[in-house]
Parts: sequence; structure tokens; C-alpha cells
Amino acid sequence: MTKPNKLSRRERQIMDILYRLEEASAKDVMAEMEDAPSYSSVRTLIGKLVEKGHVAHRESGLKYVYYPLQTREKASKSALNHLLQTFFDDSPLRAVNSLLDMSARNLSDAELQELADIIAAKKREAKEREAKQQDGEGAASEVVLTEDPESKESAERQQNSDGRSV
Repeated sequence: MTKPNKLSRRERQIMDILYRLEEASAKDVMAEMEDAPSYSSVRTLIGKLVEKGHVAHRESGLKYVYYPLQTREKASKSALNHLLQTFFDDSPLRAVNSLLDMSARNLSDAELQELADIIAAKKREAKEREAKQQDGEGAASEVVLTEDPESKESAERQQNSDGRSV
């Protein structure tokens, strides 16, 4: 049996075409492929993608029209994750540095500023998350303190001795 998450080079090529076109018949896919195999081979490959759960189809007249089941955003995140693990030791910093090295000459001042703004926003988000986590830890320790059995008994004794609650 084939592994559902492992795609051959041709299967990845078909998925790229389907994401680019959003939906396509086997004939359309074949027309978009470099060094396309035969029509029956394209149909077989698409059939494997259907089996693996990556592609579905609908009828359109006498032909099937195929489309990817995973959103483009989810697929791109998965592909980027794979790229990070494979080529950049799971380091976003190394990946971004490599991208900047490749395209630094092509980035405008406005694009560089946008990158700086994105980094600043991510720093703010991280600080906010950290502050929330610290607040959550503080609240948890307060709960532990009020749950202390000796403190409960002491409060109950004080309440009983003067008849009012503390």
C-alpha cells in the first residue's frame, strides 16, 4: 500500500498544477506537465492521489474535474515545514536568511520595511504570550495558596471565634 503523505515527483507535479489551476481534467493536467507521460498514466497518477486523499473529483459532462482537498494555505504550511526540516535544520532563521540572500537585490525599501514591521509585530505577540503565561502561573500559585488546608482551618477558627467571616 502507498503511504498517503509521500508523493512521487509526478504526483507533486500534478498537485502543483491543481493548486495553480484550482481544478482541472486529466487532459488539462497533462497539457500543463513538462515531459508529460501518456494520458492513461496521468489518469493513474490522479487516481493514486484520490486514493491517498489529496484529490477529489466531480463530474462535468462526460469527464471528471479534479481538485485538491487540502486548502492551499494548509498545503503551503506543510510544504514549508518539510522544507525547514529537510534543508534548514528546522530553523526559520536559516530559511529566512537564505531567502534574503537570494532576493536582497530584488527587495524594495517598502518590502524591507514591511519585513521589519512583521518582525516587530511577532516580537510584540511573543511578549504578550509570555505575559499571559506569567499571569496564568501567578493565578495558579494563588489557587494553590488558598487551597492550603492549614489556611482553611485557620480562617474557619477565626470566623468561629468572633462570629463573622474574614
